[in-house]
Amino acid sequence: MTPHFTRRAALAGLATIAATRRAAAEPVQIEYWQYFLKERVTAMDELIRRFQAANPSITVRQTTFPYAQYRTKVSAAVPAGEGPDVLQLYYGWLRDFRRAQLIQPLPADLFPPAAIDRDFYPMVRQMREGGAYHALPTAVRSMGLFTNRKLLRDAGLDPDNPPATLDAHLAAAQKLTKRDAAGNLINAGTTIGLPSQDSHWWREVLVRQFGGTPFSDDYRQVRYGTAEGAEALRWYADLQLKHKVAQSGFMTEAAPAFRGGHVGLLINASFLIGALQTTKGLDYGAAELPSHNGIRANYASYWVNALVAGRNGARRDAAAKFMAFITAPEAMTLWTATTGELPARPSATADKAVQDDKVLAAFGRGLSYASATDFVDEDAQRAVFVDMLDRVLLKGQSPLDSVREAAAAEQKIIDSYYK
Repeated sequence: MTPHFTRRAALAGLATIAATRRAAAEPVQIEYWQYFLKERVTAMDELIRRFQAANPSITVRQTTFPYAQYRTKVSAAVPAGEGPDVLQLYYGWLRDFRRAQLIQPLPADLFPPAAIDRDFYPMVRQMREGGAYHALPTAVRSMGLFTNRKLLRDAGLDPDNPPATLDAHLAAAQKLTKRDAAGNLINAGTTIGLPSQDSHWWREVLVRQFGGTPFSDDYRQVRYGTAEGAEALRWYADLQLKHKVAQSGFMTEAAPAFRGGHVGLLINASFLIGALQTTKGLDYGAAELPSHNGIRANYASYWVNALVAGRNGARRDAAAKFMAFITAPEAMTLWTATTGELPARPSATADKAVQDDKVLAAFGRGLSYASATDFVDEDAQRAVFVDMLDRVLLKGQSPLDSVREAAAAEQKIIDSYYK
């Protein structure tokens, strides 16, 4: 009886393996969500095409929304069991998304925490909690100085030697500013206000350069409500109030104004590179952020991919497999070439193609000394900056009073979270 039993068991085992393989090959459709930015959508379309070619049983559908609607759409769809299987979220939203149970931990077999700690930029460790990662980026961003080379030449400035300090930045902006006979701004020397990356530039860069500290090391204590923080705010606000080289709300937004050829110097993040590359007739360059008092500083940020809570079985496995694909080095290389965002792995940032690109290389250098703010509520903390600036620009409040009020408001947000 033993040989017969062994043969029958073996046949049963083979049947189980065959059934497993058939199940693995059964068609599965998953959905990927991100906010709409043309270059990011183009990059993801190509990654999806390559993934599906290598995994013909899995179909990935990409859905996008305007940035302003994105969080609302996710928050409504996921609890209802609808929407994406994989989604993108800003790294500063992670705590909110986890608290709302919108995402689930990444499986350790595909995303070993020790390997991620080793292979990704250290800032990505903010996505690790309780021994597991909950999200992972394809790319990271730093900030830099974009220059309109034509406007620099027209103003008698050398486009190959952009301003390297805040003093030089202001001097160049004064030469680049142009107004009509009525005093209306035609070309802004530089920019101020939101929407832009200026809230991050002020907190993580300018405050440090004027001798202050934005936060405690664990980001639980706000430290910029000081004379140094006030001097950083004064310098920034004076771009409009005193020197008149910038104007909040000029041509609605800073980035489109730069793309339209009406801004000489623009502080912004590397994600803008993709759009600038496709802007016809724009001769632009880039450099590291201007230093001040011998201090170099930068701000890093990133969007991450996460697995949606409540997904399991074949659908969850397919989603995890897709996530592993879009966070691999090859995906990062494609993403960088299309969007201008930098690879999330230092080894990919050191790639010759990145280093040979003068624009990308400038942002890569800035990334090496950048800080990534550990937000508890990025939207609310950004609003604190907006209110702080408005009090100075529109209401005439002193920078010191405004910065102290802002620090107290942001501290309240942080304290509320940790309670």
